[in-house]
Amino acid sequence: MTEGERMSPGRRGVLGAAGAVVLATAATGLAGAPASAADRHGRGPGSYRDLPVPYVIGHRGTAGYRPEHTFGSYQHALDLGAHVIEQDLVPTKDGHLVCRHENDISATTDVADHPEFASRKTTKSIDGVSVTGWFTEDFTLAELKTLRAKERIPANRQRNTLYDGRWDIPTFEEVLRWAQEQGRRLGRRIWLHTETKHPTYFRGIGLPLEDRLASMLRRYGRHRADSPQFLQSFEPSSIQRLAKLVDTPSVVLLSNAGTRPWDFVASGDPRTVDDLVKPDGLKWIASYAQGIGPTLDLIIPKDAAGRLTRPTSLVRDAHARGLILHPYTMRNENTFLPADFRRGTDPNAYGDAFGAFRTYFSTGIDAVFSDNADTALLAAADFRGR
Repeated sequence: MTEGERMSPGRRGVLGAAGAVVLATAATGLAGAPASAADRHGRGPGSYRDLPVPYVIGHRGTAGYRPEHTFGSYQHALDLGAHVIEQDLVPTKDGHLVCRHENDISATTDVADHPEFASRKTTKSIDGVSVTGWFTEDFTLAELKTLRAKERIPANRQRNTLYDGRWDIPTFEEVLRWAQEQGRRLGRRIWLHTETKHPTYFRGIGLPLEDRLASMLRRYGRHRADSPQFLQSFEPSSIQRLAKLVDTPSVVLLSNAGTRPWDFVASGDPRTVDDLVKPDGLKWIASYAQGIGPTLDLIIPKDAAGRLTRPTSLVRDAHARGLILHPYTMRNENTFLPADFRRGTDPNAYGDAFGAFRTYFSTGIDAVFSDNADTALLAAADFRGR
């Protein structure tokens, strides 16, 4: 959809939900200890195997419509019907886990507008990459709470800038309380999908993530095999550490072909993603995790023109070893879609996202991360009813 065109009913619904989001977000300020086991888990037992395949994971909430990793984004993903809602975790200087895709908060907050923090801008090496900006580990939680979130990619999602400054940076504990409250309100379990970001880096500076995360999961009853919770990391060793601390289902994320997980680089492990997607690599992952989260390109590679080629055997091979697949990330805009499904010349207009979903779902994947939960849910319903 280009600028100036009439909004679709779905898009109007997205913008019209703001009032409900604000009301729901206000509830997250409720204090108190974790609720009883019944409250924590919602109605009835169950596992990830009971989710409707393919299920939809709200990527950073619903990042296509709200600034990512805010309660506005999480609540809207839930209101749209996302089956699972994702958080990425990084630590503060004083050891709190907060929800940001990266520890560099330059693009997702108004930190640059705070003169009191100007001297905190610095350059660091994060997983071998030089990054200049402001970093969560240099701020206390109280300091971070003075910042406001903003849209990460305003050039692509100008409409989302409407919400710049509305929400702060949530802590993971606030998200757990929110999920608890929403579970009671809706009478069902609220599924979360939580990632440890740069765990080797943070362990190296004395802020390890896994013990903090496991402690929080135990406190809120999300440490069991049947908890409505997934854990994820691009570093297999982080998932291995977590598997020794909690029984929560976990997913090893896999980046592009030919790359190496940073913990492999740090430890001298020569394996690459190419090795991990082979039968022996998948068998190794299945020894401590329940699934993989590959890039969509590992499911169906693209050619030099950005068009899809033939599917790989990854879905079949992973399923043969009992692993589920949560590939990432589907977005509606042309610029993010395979060339086969782009429509028109505006890179920020919506392309044929339904066609792309149908193609990926046909490979047999169990779920997909999406910035646009409503589109993904319609596509999944179409696929299940075909």
